[in-house]
Amino acid sequence: MDGTRLRLAERFMPQSHVAFTVVKKTSKCYNGHARMVISHSSTNTYDEWGILKQAETLHIDDKGRQGTTTTNGEFFSSQQGGKTSLEHVLETHTGARDTCEVGVHKRPLKIAMLLSGGVDSSVALALLRAAGHEVTAFYLQIWFQEDFRNTWDACPWEEDLAYCNAVCDALDVPLKTVHLSSEYWDRVVDHSIGEVKAGRTPNPDMLCNSRVKFGAFYEYLDREYGDEFDRIASGHYARIQRGVDEKNDETRIRMVLTPDAVKDQTYFLANLKPEQLCKAMFPLGCFTKPQVRELAMCARLPNTSRKDSQGICFLGKVKFDEFIREHIGEWPGPLVEEESNSVVGYHAGYWFYTVGQRKGIHLSGGPWYVTRKDVRNNAVYISRHYNASDDSRATRRRFRCVNMNWLGPMRPQSQRIQCKVRHGPQMDSLQDSMPCCTKTLYA
Repeated sequence: MDGTRLRLAERFMPQSHVAFTVVKKTSKCYNGHARMVISHSSTNTYDEWGILKQAETLHIDDKGRQGTTTTNGEFFSSQQGGKTSLEHVLETHTGARDTCEVGVHKRPLKIAMLLSGGVDSSVALALLRAAGHEVTAFYLQIWFQEDFRNTWDACPWEEDLAYCNAVCDALDVPLKTVHLSSEYWDRVVDHSIGEVKAGRTPNPDMLCNSRVKFGAFYEYLDREYGDEFDRIASGHYARIQRGVDEKNDETRIRMVLTPDAVKDQTYFLANLKPEQLCKAMFPLGCFTKPQVRELAMCARLPNTSRKDSQGICFLGKVKFDEFIREHIGEWPGPLVEEESNSVVGYHAGYWFYTVGQRKGIHLSGGPWYVTRKDVRNNAVYISRHYNASDDSRATRRRFRCVNMNWLGPMRPQSQRIQCKVRHGPQMDSLQDSMPCCTKTLYA
């Protein structure tokens, strides 16, 4: 075995996932992994995802000692006939071919990839590169990165950008930084503060997607690049289905759920318009989160072990209450029991609470839940029966949906509508689980 093949094999082997066993009868583990791999056994088997089910690998360590490793499908194969496992997945898995649009077009697509520095967008970028597309990565630098640190010194954007640079260097992809601070403030932050003052609970992440990532960023691309890019891709867990309406020969776009009910992010993309979805691409739409982690390990991305980000996108490490207190302040007011109309405590301002909230109500005899807010009188109403099984005592009975965004050409029939009230796997039928909602559903 020549040195070149050994170095290539060492490069592609996900070493942190290899348990080394010496052929000679000894229990000693040399550095915890095989440092150089000679060859793969011909008994390798794969499932429909391209995941390695089981294989025996003969390897040699830096002392010249031979050994074997048995794997049981815990990670994607590193190399198949000279091809990386990402290429193998794209060749064998129909869903991956569809989400990455492999073999659909006469030429490779030119794609603008939204890169955040996290594992999801990095794996999406790696898949697009393995699919043969021409990709340029874009990191969006948004709103308060410089001035907000004077108060909290907690914005992680430098770390995000460092990871973006490392991933792009590893994948040989150009990276551009786009400054959208003013657009983000005007379209997301300022609007969110206004909604909080009005007593409502905004979802800044939904606004960020529709107004910045697939809004202001689209406008930036139009100004700087014209029609150069065929698709704008991101690491969201969502799927796009494209079809042709035979009656008017127009392309029809559908956004559908993903196999990972917990990680599915169609909830956060619900405000996108059909014209925004037309150029969108979500390479991870056919994968679950564990599979994406496996792909990251296989591709040996620099951020493979990085934890997922949590919370509102523009806050970073800043807590939401701290952000609200900084921009709106405090206004002490009463906590009123819903059933008795009695004052049972006090709060720092109605804008720190949302309907259904349990956390932050520091009263005995609970759990207590927020049932409604009187914005004019700064009163927050609470109850211990918000989730009571007896409907006559429960205060959570109905809610009204407004400003509906229909992605299809026609409004769906009400009896077929399902509702997701928060990010997560649960879906409720409006007709069966929440019958009153059909009476208060407005377009």
